[in-house]
Amino acid sequence: MLGIYFSGTGNSKYVLEVFLNKLDASSSICAIENENVFEFISQNDEIVFSYSVQFSNIPKMMKDFIDNNQQLWKDKKIFVIATMGLFSGDGAGILGRRLKKYGAEMIGGLHLRMPDTIADAKVLKHSLEKNKELVRRAEDKIERAVFKIQNGKMPREGIGPLYHFAGLFGQRLYFYGKTRRYTDKLKIDLQKCIGCGGCADLCPMKNISMEGKLPHAGAQCTMCYRCVNACPVQAVTLLGKHVAQQWRITDYLNDL
Repeated sequence: MLGIYFSGTGNSKYVLEVFLNKLDASSSICAIENENVFEFISQNDEIVFSYSVQFSNIPKMMKDFIDNNQQLWKDKKIFVIATMGLFSGDGAGILGRRLKKYGAEMIGGLHLRMPDTIADAKVLKHSLEKNKELVRRAEDKIERAVFKIQNGKMPREGIGPLYHFAGLFGQRLYFYGKTRRYTDKLKIDLQKCIGCGGCADLCPMKNISMEGKLPHAGAQCTMCYRCVNACPVQAVTLLGKHVAQQWRITDYLNDL
């Protein structure tokens, strides 16, 4: 069994690790940008995907990963873990349906609410303790899901027409343009920037380049928020104008 994740600040990677450690500790996990991911996929018939929904949709980078490698998915058995700040509707199902087009079999899904990672918006921001509680609840839900699987009952959150309509009319119809293309809206305040290059190193799309000692953002941002959350001087923004709260999964795991 193989776990594949696309994770901005660590939520989706973490829950995948917890899930597979409980279900099958011998499983491997791999990021979609890992250069060896295609070899790992070819060697495994059962795959668990983990990703964070964006506006009840699939991040553009992950859509392209699925579509550009469609020959890999035939006859694969797929379980999807969808992470979200509040709501996704059919987060697991929308990815499952895309894979099904290329011959995969969707066997189950799980939705997990996790700490919000949109650092430059105040919506859904919580205290450190509240976010730790969200992680604890997600871990408990994973444990219950694994127990069901081990007893022959596969969780199917996000799969089916009711979930589909919830995702479609809950957010996706209204914000479809947000994930249809990569965005050129990433902003770097060069007055604040200290030229450390961390944003360029973290970007999974290589959308940030260093021009001399200063970074430059291109038009291929997939809105993962790695750079926004990691910038040591809060110089990077995307949806908002100011960084409201920077946290990564490691902040929530301390003392859990």
